[in-house]
Amino acid sequence: MSKSPNLVWLRSFESAARHMNFTAAAAELGITQTALSLHVRSLEAQLGCQLFTRAARNLTLTEVGQAYAFSVRRALGDIALSTTSLFGASEAQHLTIRIPISSATLWLARRLPDFTQSHPGISIRLASNIWADSAGRENVDVEIRFGRGDWPDVTSHRLTRERIVPIAAAGTPPLSHDDLQTRPAVQILGLQDLWQRYLAAFDIPQDATQSQFAVDTTIAAVDIVAAGGGYAVVLERFAETAIAMGRDIAIVGQPVPIEQAHYVTRPSATSTNNTAAQLFTGWLEQIAK
Repeated sequence: MSKSPNLVWLRSFESAARHMNFTAAAAELGITQTALSLHVRSLEAQLGCQLFTRAARNLTLTEVGQAYAFSVRRALGDIALSTTSLFGASEAQHLTIRIPISSATLWLARRLPDFTQSHPGISIRLASNIWADSAGRENVDVEIRFGRGDWPDVTSHRLTRERIVPIAAAGTPPLSHDDLQTRPAVQILGLQDLWQRYLAAFDIPQDATQSQFAVDTTIAAVDIVAAGGGYAVVLERFAETAIAMGRDIAIVGQPVPIEQAHYVTRPSATSTNNTAAQLFTGWLEQIAK
């Protein structure tokens, strides 16, 4: 028996998976919550697999549901883009992305050409900001934030799992615990707790590290470290990108996992039927490991 699912069921599932809320998903699609719930249950029945774990006030995707949501989102985006290309207006789609400046420079920007090569009909405007609360009021299609995903003004979907590492000027040998306690540190404003978390992972007193520089971006911290100005603790993905870009730094300690991550967010009351945004979000999930 074929398990090719009903397209309406797939759209209901994809929307519910993004919002993690049946009421919000139903509002986005313009149907009742009862209808959306029925669509999702019908899909689960046809597939013979539970996609959501339902609790009284909590909705989560099962492991299979997470994998399926990614595939469905990408497939629906491809269908929508193909339909627009063949039967809709021929003008290009424009996608505005907002992201912290260090995340743009040390992670996303170098990967964007891969997306536009796969989707040449989409042009990208990249808007960077330092602080999430200073982003401005301009309309954006996709916003990426770094934190714990608990912002009150948006719904958020986790993209990455992050680890932190200490960095020093290129050629510096691995740091000892004494080095971490006594060498000058470059602190990143808003991310000072990265040093604390790294030290705590090795039971090193947190009041011993001396801060010589305080900067507001990881980009500046990397440049100061490369010039021999001290040590910094940064995201491992940022350090690896900086090294690949030719910055004169080295990773001088083992990585430590952290709770903070990159999230794709949207205003809680906003729907996301934008084809280009759906395609881009699916691509982000693919590259954000």
